Amino acid sequence: MALSLVPSLAWGDETSLVEWAKLRVDEGLVRPIAQNEGTRKSFSRSRPAPRERRVRITQTSTTLDRHGNAYVPFAVDVRFGSDEWQENDVVGCAYRESGALFVQIGDEYRPAAFLLGKNVKPAPGVCEPKPEARS
Repeated sequence: MALSLVPSLAWGDETSLVEWAKLRVDEGLVRPIAQNEGTRKSFSRSRPAPRERRVRITQTSTTLDRHGNAYVPFAVDVRFGSDEWQENDVVGCAYRESGALFVQIGDEYRPAAFLLGKNVKPAPGVCEPKPEARS
C-alpha cells in the first residue's frame, strides 16, 4: 500500500514545480515586460506589444547546470492580432533555489533584467546542462 502512494507524491512534486516555475516567470518577467511596454511612446520603431503572452514550462523536472544548481527551462509565447501563438518568443530558465531568471540572447544566457533594459553581462554556465561524466 505504501508503494502505491509514491507515484502520486512524485506527480504532486512535479506539478508544484511546474506551477512554481510558471508563477515565477509570470511575476518576474512577463508582468514587468508588459508594464515596461505600457510606458513606451506610441511612435516607437520597436515591434508592437503582443496582445497576449503565455508561459510554458518545457521540462517538468529540474536539470543541473554546469555549477550543479537546479533549474527549470521555460518559454514565453506571444500572440498579436491573430489567433495563432508564436512560440519561443523568449526562452530561458528559472533557478529553484534562488528564483533567478535567465533568458537566452543569441548563444548566451543573461539575467532576465536584460529584457527590461538593464545592461547585464552574460552568465556563463547557466541554463546549460551539466556534461555527463565519461568513463
